[in-house]
Amino acid sequence: MNFSQIILNLASTEQAHSLTSNPECDPEITEIGAVDQASPGMISYIEGKKYAGWVAKTEASALILPPDPSLEAIASHRGIAWLSSREPRLSFARVIDLFYQPFRPESEIHPTAVIAPEAQIGKNVYIGPHVVIYPDVIIGDDACIYANVVIYPQVEIGQGTILHANCTIHERSKIGINCVIHSGAVIGAEGFGFVPIPQGWYKMQQSGITVLEDGVEIGCNTTIDRPAVGETRVGKNTKIDNLVHIGHGCTIGSNCALAGQVGLAGGVVVGNGVILAGQVGIVNQAKIGDGAIASARAGIHNNVKPREIVSGTPAMSHQQFLKIAAIIPRLPEIYQFFKENKLK
Repeated sequence: MNFSQIILNLASTEQAHSLTSNPECDPEITEIGAVDQASPGMISYIEGKKYAGWVAKTEASALILPPDPSLEAIASHRGIAWLSSREPRLSFARVIDLFYQPFRPESEIHPTAVIAPEAQIGKNVYIGPHVVIYPDVIIGDDACIYANVVIYPQVEIGQGTILHANCTIHERSKIGINCVIHSGAVIGAEGFGFVPIPQGWYKMQQSGITVLEDGVEIGCNTTIDRPAVGETRVGKNTKIDNLVHIGHGCTIGSNCALAGQVGLAGGVVVGNGVILAGQVGIVNQAKIGDGAIASARAGIHNNVKPREIVSGTPAMSHQQFLKIAAIIPRLPEIYQFFKENKLK
């Protein structure tokens, strides 16, 4: 499609765009690509000063730029069509939607699927090869269930939800509308509940449930456990990466983002809009306030205040962590100084 058509598509959802002043700069765009790998016919984007130098080097035919007259001038001089946006990455994400849609099979029930007669299947549902659906399961309209998925009894799956191949949904779990569960994920398995006794451990049955609210996305091989009583809950539009573990009885708010290998022990309460970077670990019963951010590998042993940024293990304020990190490389020098100048 022509670049001008892309602008028209974006204009329906965004207001912060302007086309180059050269009305003839309207190339045919056939692909999308990273700015450092783009070739003629591609559209890419620049986000911030770190990549600004690529405007003068990229082979892309069109760019989405931040509002910056100097970058716009360079693009115009090189004959690159450009679009100015306050959020270039978001605009580029919407452009990707114009060129690519994930594979989605037509609605059908594969003959190898094993479905209990008591299950309720909605309209326009796809159920792939070797899927197993136990009794009293409810699956909403337009759901898509790929090969080898196992759904235990009394599970509820909302309208438009996608369950990718080889994920498992355990008994009585409730999954909302338009959720995405990726391959290998396990939702609602038993929490890690054992009571110490003189002979070893007594197993505490996990009678609770796991609830995913509308718009939740769960990455590959992530596990979200059900508790002994009550529920484990993930709020609306929260996005969870691959290889994350959510322990029994946790409550995660809406619009959170949890990166790969995050681990939450039992009973953790996470507020709304929280970001947990890769490999963050949180101890039992800790409370994370709304809008808080934990940087990669933070070990959180206490509550975190709303909008606080924490780093390190044990986690501390990010500013304090930066001061300590700056001192660490100098510790041998500081040690040697005190060793040579110790009081006699």
